[in-house]
Amino acid sequence: MDVYSGDCKNVVMEPMKALDLDAVKAFVFIADLQSFTRAAEVLDTTQSALSLKLRRLEEQLGRRLLERTPRQVRLSAEGSVFLDAARSLVGAHERAIASFRVEQRRLTIGISQLIVGSELPALLRRMNEHDPYLLIEMRVAGSREVMQAYEEGTLDAALVLQADHRRNQGETIFSENFAWIGAANWQLRPGQPLPLSTQGESCGIRAAAVRALDQAGIAWTEVFIGKGAAVVGAAAAAGLAIAVMARRTAPSGTVDVGPALSLPPLPTQDVVLYTALNDRRSRNALRTLAAAFKSLSAA
Repeated sequence: MDVYSGDCKNVVMEPMKALDLDAVKAFVFIADLQSFTRAAEVLDTTQSALSLKLRRLEEQLGRRLLERTPRQVRLSAEGSVFLDAARSLVGAHERAIASFRVEQRRLTIGISQLIVGSELPALLRRMNEHDPYLLIEMRVAGSREVMQAYEEGTLDAALVLQADHRRNQGETIFSENFAWIGAANWQLRPGQPLPLSTQGESCGIRAAAVRALDQAGIAWTEVFIGKGAAVVGAAAAAGLAIAVMARRTAPSGTVDVGPALSLPPLPTQDVVLYTALNDRRSRNALRTLAAAFKSLSAA
């Protein structure tokens, strides 16, 4: 016990009890995923259990860590201060536990290039925090290529846009919204066809986009072809074209120009997870990845 003697009074500071690591971990996941529901999915528990842990952690710290509304969960000012330290504490704990694992687990995941954007570093960080000694091999390609590799047995899991012939064998994670993405100040020149940035003729979203344009009688021309949301979006950010891409993956400085140009709506597609893995470690890692994508799609 520490005693501080001042001019007016003595202040006695009681030592704080050790923090509940499970509660701290729950706080980190709720903060990262911005949802009690998704955090509960990752941690394989219930929302009520997480709420209880968080309330007890806040009471112990004497600080309100999260602001809750019916539609949103976000960090309080004090929660933002605590998050980095909490993340370090959880990471150190996970590394300590994993240090006795003899075999390093490799998890090979294929992900559609249409759904991976600038948030990839955040996704990888969350998976690493969950299991620091899990070796992740990530392959990014078209949904057809990813599914072919999965069916050939070279992937442990596949996260792709809806594959109709196998949909009943996968788990729908979220719905992806696609849009016409262009630079904020971009304008179509009178009499010119709509310049497009796409992922090429093999892309199902590209096919849906040009079909919609043809049905609406809107002239178009393909001026840029790239692989991956970052590449296709770069052409839009540079003002070269209108990119056909997921709204969530649009680069900074771009907007959905569809309404302003009276362009037809683009279809929404389900993102589906396929895997035959049943071991707890792999399933937990994939659950973390799925929950992270859900939180990004809802942002």
